[in-house]
Amino acid sequence: MPPSGEVLASVSSALAVLLVLLACVELGDAAAAVGVYRLIQYDLAGAPLGSRAAALNHHAAALPLPAGADLSRSALVAPLLELPLSFLREYLAEKKHLGGLLILLPTNLSAKNGEVNRDDKGQPKSVLAELEKLLVHEEVPFPVYFAFHDDNMDNLLADIRNIASSGQPASASTGGYKLIVPSVEPKKVSSPTISNIQGWLPGLKGEGDAEQLPTIAIVANYDTFGAAPALSVGSDSNGSGAVALLEISRIFSRLYSNPKTRGKFNLLFGLTSGGPYNYNGTSKWLRSFDQRVRESIDYAICLNSVGSWSSDLWMHVSKPPENPYIKKIFEDFSDVSKEMGISVGIKHKKINVSNSRVAWEHEQFSRFRVTALTLSELSTPPEFLESTGGLADTRESADVESVMRTVRLVSESLARHIYGLRGRNIDVFAEDSSLAISPHYIRSWLDLFSRTPRVAPFLQKNDPFIAALKKELSEHTADVHVQNDVLDGMFTFYDATKSTLNVYQVASVTFDLLFLLVLGSYLIVLFSFLVITTRGLDDLINIFRRPPSRKVKGA
Repeated sequence: MPPSGEVLASVSSALAVLLVLLACVELGDAAAAVGVYRLIQYDLAGAPLGSRAAALNHHAAALPLPAGADLSRSALVAPLLELPLSFLREYLAEKKHLGGLLILLPTNLSAKNGEVNRDDKGQPKSVLAELEKLLVHEEVPFPVYFAFHDDNMDNLLADIRNIASSGQPASASTGGYKLIVPSVEPKKVSSPTISNIQGWLPGLKGEGDAEQLPTIAIVANYDTFGAAPALSVGSDSNGSGAVALLEISRIFSRLYSNPKTRGKFNLLFGLTSGGPYNYNGTSKWLRSFDQRVRESIDYAICLNSVGSWSSDLWMHVSKPPENPYIKKIFEDFSDVSKEMGISVGIKHKKINVSNSRVAWEHEQFSRFRVTALTLSELSTPPEFLESTGGLADTRESADVESVMRTVRLVSESLARHIYGLRGRNIDVFAEDSSLAISPHYIRSWLDLFSRTPRVAPFLQKNDPFIAALKKELSEHTADVHVQNDVLDGMFTFYDATKSTLNVYQVASVTFDLLFLLVLGSYLIVLFSFLVITTRGLDDLINIFRRPPSRKVKGA
């Protein structure tokens, strides 16, 4: 090959490589990688609900939007309190296309300017509850992710708004930031499991007593449901109920460890799963019992959302309050509550056996003709898939003192029933005794629950958290057993609950074209210089000269 040909080939190769690099320059400057949490995707009786997409690859946009803005190729980044629910409702109702949505959550939902605000006055907890209610009950065709609004996200949001202030939305022609979540197609969770954990404290039988002792069951579901499964820790609903159960089992195990103070009632402790799904785990747990065991249950106390009340607690029942046995149980609670300076009210809700909807856990017991009640700070039954430990139910939602009051109320009422102490003002679990309720124990377990997402379909039967619950219950009770079952087929869940968001700062097409023009000019000058210095000016002219046409002679 002649030297000019070698030079031309070398320059052509270099040009090709540089053009390939230029094609990639748009994504060449990574700004950040952020952990994000995807909106739940599930089917309910075949109806698709939640986010139906996971992959995200669009330029970032922020509120306020210019009039007539087209968001079909944009990922909207919006802090929780700045996202109008009317905007979302419009997009979902009219099936408008949105490239994606990134919702920035406050790092502390109960804090404002560094101070805890338990009233919140509608912000931000109630806003988040309304948003969650909207998103989990609608089919959302675009990807939705949650992230925490820290300083890095605040800087990113400010940059996006500064770019938008130029009057041109971020796009390939104007530059800006690009949000990318590489994700494969979400897959169905096959055979989601629910795990129920039970333990016994056997009562004391008298000599020659062949009859089975009556049983009192203390039950609480421990799993959650929320818009973002990876963030649904449910500190109050129902972490507080499960923690109260563990503490009740701990202090009663001390009473029952001594034959002299062991009661003539068996105590059955059950931590159930599937609570948000009509207490499906409770139903399967009760079905697994021998009929004689179910018939031996004197009554059951279900604990639900008991971590954020101050003076009022509610006893929900399926049987009429006039029922002699219900009346007796309520009087036991009322006597103790008066001594504690709190109030316990009673709410009656008759169950409809033909309706599969179960509002309270005790209703599953009622379907098996077992007397039961639910103690809760909620005065009315929650709607389906609501108050189930979602995004707003964080550690700040559960108060140690509230859980301690619940434990004292239940424990003292049980003790008076078991030991025949009705009408006698005796504190079995006095603060200065060896049976005292432990705030440290309650706080430690509330902290653990508040760090652990517990949406049942994503909580495997061999999960360390389930193992920890079993181990703890084994410390205080006997015959601890874990029952694993499959969640009923009314629900279908999909994986991909969390991912990494890559944020890239991209240059505009104008910059790319200018860069290409400068680069092309440089290569032309370099090519001309090399040819002139190696072959001379005539060869350079000959390269660009049109070759003479060849005439073909006729035959």
